[in-house]
Amino acid sequence: MSPVQSYLRLFGLTGPLYVAVAFIGRLPMAMSQIAALLAVTAATGSYGAGGATAGALAVANAIGAPIAGSLTDRVGQRPVLLVQSIAGAIGLGVLAVLTATHAQGDPWWPLPVVAALGGAFVPQVGTMARVRWRPISRAAGSEDPRVMDAAFSYEGAADEASFVLGPAVVGLIAALLNPMAALAVAAVMLGIFATWFAVHPTGALVIPAGLTGAGRGRLLTPALLLLAATQLSIGMVFGSVQTGTSVLATQAGEPGLTGLLHALLGVGSVIAGLLVVALPQRFAYPQRLRVFTSSMLVLALPLLLVDTLVGLAFALLGLGVAIAPSMITTFTLAERATPVERLGAAMTILSATTGTGYAVGAALAGRLADIGGHRPALAVSVGATALACALGVGGYRLLTRTDRARSEPEPAPQHPELSAR
Repeated sequence: MSPVQSYLRLFGLTGPLYVAVAFIGRLPMAMSQIAALLAVTAATGSYGAGGATAGALAVANAIGAPIAGSLTDRVGQRPVLLVQSIAGAIGLGVLAVLTATHAQGDPWWPLPVVAALGGAFVPQVGTMARVRWRPISRAAGSEDPRVMDAAFSYEGAADEASFVLGPAVVGLIAALLNPMAALAVAAVMLGIFATWFAVHPTGALVIPAGLTGAGRGRLLTPALLLLAATQLSIGMVFGSVQTGTSVLATQAGEPGLTGLLHALLGVGSVIAGLLVVALPQRFAYPQRLRVFTSSMLVLALPLLLVDTLVGLAFALLGLGVAIAPSMITTFTLAERATPVERLGAAMTILSATTGTGYAVGAALAGRLADIGGHRPALAVSVGATALACALGVGGYRLLTRTDRARSEPEPAPQHPELSAR
């Protein structure tokens, strides 16, 4: 089955409207972090303040996401996502207002505080969409493993595409208006599309464990912890690259290009992510992680040499080729190793550690950038890929044992709600 056929079969399970809503619903997360970085940096004149605010938003989301994910396992996705969507939209809107009215010389500490309060409620739409695909597949009577391979390949590529389009939208709004306006747009989009995703009929297919009578299986296995650490290092790549890009673009007199340049990281990533579904089944997932994380390290090395925006653009395009395949593999391995009644918590833990890594990478790179410019900031990116490589190579045996022990999925009843798409 070709990649195109695999994706057409996958999207046929829900219809195009759900796919569009789930994709747009994840854009505010991709927009909010870089918009906060640019807006606060512009308002305060400090990369450290911008990095701290973006990092606070990411850390708060990293803390709140697993809590929300665990709640979705217990009570279902719809009520949890509705609360998150509304509260998160209000939080981002307030941050936009405070940033727009901030005067030079005012203390900037309230900005990361507000960012943290809003970020704690921004929902992980992409993560919840991953959780929905297996119930969707079962409800449609499809147990073909290639459907789930296509689902995780698509979701990985969609996440990367959101981090291409999100920063690009922020860059466009910042160029035409200002970064504060980009935060406001993110708030409006969150309120509309994340809420729409929350109430979509596919959400009802994820049956809470309390209604199925299933027990609470083990969540924090060694394999999941290893995969979470891998996602932490990938998040550090995102945060440090974003900060380093902002510094170099500002030094070149083109701060408005930050979002567009950072979006290049996802271009090759999206393409590579969509093609992962074509890989043969004999190319096992633990082996894929070892190969993809090693490729990340090799492709990150040119970041140490860039001094121009053109050179940075080419380096980011190359690095992106290995990022989505690495992320797709970590999420797929986690899904295969986690009891279905704990899947929401497991997926949000991986997303949370990615956000934590973003915060660590952005804050560390911002601090080093204040001291030495873009080069030490981008060196953080290279160090993060080295950590991912070490985890992928060192954890190969553990992940192989875990993947081989995977149990076959249980059949599930048909759900008539799926027809209301």
